[in-house]
Amino acid sequence: MEENDKYEPAVSGNGGEVPVSELQALKEERDGLYDRLLRKQAEFENYKKRIDRERSEFVQFASAELMKELLNALDSFDLALRNAGGDLRGFELIYKQLQDTMGRFGLKAIEAKGQKFDPNIHQAVSTHATDDVEENTIVDEMRKGYTLNGRLLRPAMVTVSTKKE
Repeated sequence: MEENDKYEPAVSGNGGEVPVSELQALKEERDGLYDRLLRKQAEFENYKKRIDRERSEFVQFASAELMKELLNALDSFDLALRNAGGDLRGFELIYKQLQDTMGRFGLKAIEAKGQKFDPNIHQAVSTHATDDVEENTIVDEMRKGYTLNGRLLRPAMVTVSTKKE
């Protein structure tokens, strides 16, 4: 109670108490300001969460350009290994090491051959008429597709089966 004694009571010009209507208006103004304060605090919390989420995504996908450039080297290794003869054990180990390193940073190859064609992750570059497999099944993969941390980085270039006529 001592703390309240520090302040003088509110009085009107005539020396009496503050009218009820004026007191009610002040309470409404206080409630409005308090409501605005709560809303601003909520907006600020949402802003902080959004910034943290965006920062996290940026860090997670900042390496996407580097990964795209390194995919060219992976493609060259893959092509050389498929078309070369002889003992290529050393090259195969380097290729595997490069794949594993990129995999630790979230790169994952899309399995395509034998799968159903999905235009979200595959790019059809040709068709092959056959009765050996079901229609719209991938029969060949010209270039591997990759995802980076679950997001498509590059679609797989594939050949899709069609029915023979």
